[in-house]
Amino acid sequence: MRPPPLPLWLPLLLHLGAAAPPAGPSQDQLPAPQNPEIWLYNAQQVLRWGPVSLSNETRPVAYQVQFTFPASSTWMDVNGRNSPIMVNCWGILATECDFTPAGLSLDFLGFPMHFNVSLRVRAELETRTSAWVAAPWFQHYRNVTIGPPENIVVTPGKGSLFITLSPPFNISAPSPVTFSYYVHYWENPGNPQVKGPIHSNLIVLKDLKPLTVYCLQVRAELFWKLQNIARPGHLSNETCHKTEADASTRFQQGILIAVATFLSLAGVAGSCLFVILKYRGLIKHWFHTPPGIPVQIEEYLKDPAQPILEALDDSSPKEDPWDSVSVILCPEKE
Repeated sequence: MRPPPLPLWLPLLLHLGAAAPPAGPSQDQLPAPQNPEIWLYNAQQVLRWGPVSLSNETRPVAYQVQFTFPASSTWMDVNGRNSPIMVNCWGILATECDFTPAGLSLDFLGFPMHFNVSLRVRAELETRTSAWVAAPWFQHYRNVTIGPPENIVVTPGKGSLFITLSPPFNISAPSPVTFSYYVHYWENPGNPQVKGPIHSNLIVLKDLKPLTVYCLQVRAELFWKLQNIARPGHLSNETCHKTEADASTRFQQGILIAVATFLSLAGVAGSCLFVILKYRGLIKHWFHTPPGIPVQIEEYLKDPAQPILEALDDSSPKEDPWDSVSVILCPEKE
């Protein structure tokens, strides 16, 4: 594979980073660090190694780190401001060297993610040093482990779910790589389905059942078109969401509510009728009007001076029932 062209700042590297002389037998007095490895997770670039232990020495052992690119045969020190990547891993007591970019304003912090990079480390104790131990070369986009997408927000819709997210890590534009996304979703419970690849940060799951709980997970995939390399990422945590009702579902709900209301009222009315028919005697007794005092007697009790008997006597006619009187004479018998 032909390496990519070197950046414009690489000639300056040869002046800023001095090559360390080969370690001779007289300098190889300390044990070498063990198992150097590169940790590449999202934008993180960390070199780690096993510590050097000395049984007869109480002073701490320090470490030195150097790097190089395939197009250059020169190893350069990682010594802070004197290093183009602005990282200090020279004379450190820690057993790791972090090259992770700290911000976009620091252009030389961290290795270019499409570069082939080789690192090596050795131990030192005053004038004594160990042999250099090289870590496997790496190319960030080729070897990185991709985490799940960030800032995942799911908004339920009418028979749908709207998903917004951010990439696992930012890539500066222009970049030789792109991110695509895959959504694993299923009705709870149900069989999983996969939607993707999707190249947008907004994903819409359509044609879902209204008022139904769906669970989902999202993963990102990094694709390096120039090298035809795809790096699938890890799935996000499982989340579950309930879709909203669409227009037809709302109409059906309205009909069901109306029918349920009618049936409830009919049931109440039927129950009342049944109670009335079964306990009508008792109900009649409860609602029977108690005997009352006649109005005339009630008025007499209020005013005993009034003639009560004339008021109560309704047998005498108030008017003369005869319109005319005829006198019939009978002859006297002799």
